[in-house]
Amino acid sequence: MSLEGDVCVVTGACGFLGKRLVKLLLEEENAAEIRMLDKHVQPQVLQELTDCRGKTKLSVFEGDIRDGEFVRKACRAASVVFHTASIIDVNESVEYSEMYGVNVTGTQVLLEACIQENVVAFIYTSSIEVMGPNPKGEPIINGNEDTFYNCTLKFSYSKTKKEAERRTLASHGELLRNGGRLATCALRPMYIYGEGCRFLLGHMGDGIRNKDVLLRMSQPEARVNPVYVGNAALAHLQAARCLKDPQRRNLVGGKFYFAADDTPPVSYSDFNHVMMSPLGFSIQEKLMMPLRLFYVVCFFLEVVCMLLRPFVRIVPPLNRQLLTMLNTHFTFSYQRAQQDLGYNPRYSWEEARKRTMEWLASQLPKERERIRG
Repeated sequence: MSLEGDVCVVTGACGFLGKRLVKLLLEEENAAEIRMLDKHVQPQVLQELTDCRGKTKLSVFEGDIRDGEFVRKACRAASVVFHTASIIDVNESVEYSEMYGVNVTGTQVLLEACIQENVVAFIYTSSIEVMGPNPKGEPIINGNEDTFYNCTLKFSYSKTKKEAERRTLASHGELLRNGGRLATCALRPMYIYGEGCRFLLGHMGDGIRNKDVLLRMSQPEARVNPVYVGNAALAHLQAARCLKDPQRRNLVGGKFYFAADDTPPVSYSDFNHVMMSPLGFSIQEKLMMPLRLFYVVCFFLEVVCMLLRPFVRIVPPLNRQLLTMLNTHFTFSYQRAQQDLGYNPRYSWEEARKRTMEWLASQLPKERERIRG
């Protein structure tokens, strides 16, 4: 089942994943129209995508996802919505009300617009962080969709993504105005990397400031399995194809799937080193201090910032929950997505690594110049 002739809406279309998904849709699906929904669509992004659009109409919808009238207009006559837009924040630097408004209220507004405008398929980009790790740092090794885990969430980001995912899956089967039914599913990507990844760029900048030595924030044994952005985008496309297929939509609808690939499990810090060692970067051998002491330092930083909150808002550079996330073994299988969605990673680890390293190499002179300036 293809999306030929469909009108597709992609929220967060200028984001890291959203842009790659739009490009994939333009290259692989003969859709009638792709609507790019974002707060602001940069002209250079639009130009890049226009060059590969073929006969598909590429439309721009600039606005706030919390604006019901704007969202309904974007969804009018559409058949598929890919909801990748969200505020990503692991430092608790964004006010909770703002994050809840975009991540939860925005998702609810979008779901209601789909029901009003008779959209038949809704794919939500969730996150591995809706699983945890929990504050105890209990590990998961090669988990799947049936894995039980006490996911007491502390991050505002994790909480809001979990609630938005819950609302998405609960909306599966909702009656549309034309008598049809809405089909929904959610994807939980691992840490997404690839060309354009701002987190990798940030770690590179930190390494440059540290005389080309990458900071070690995670222990080598705390392994995760990142996913390449091209494979994450493909998983979304496969999910949409299934939701459009009358014979498969009930199998997939109302469920979540982990989106991973064959990137070898490795700690976050060592992953940065794998990507940047060919560019001349080394990495600290050990954490800056013993892990337990690190937690104590983070605790005191959080207390000080909380006490100062009535007078000035200061965000600590590291908090206990982020430190837990960086130091917990947390790996998952994509076997269920393979089985139900027909998803198979298109990009091998070797190719994903090569593409990402080449992009990082192209950014290195700019980063050095920016930091020197």
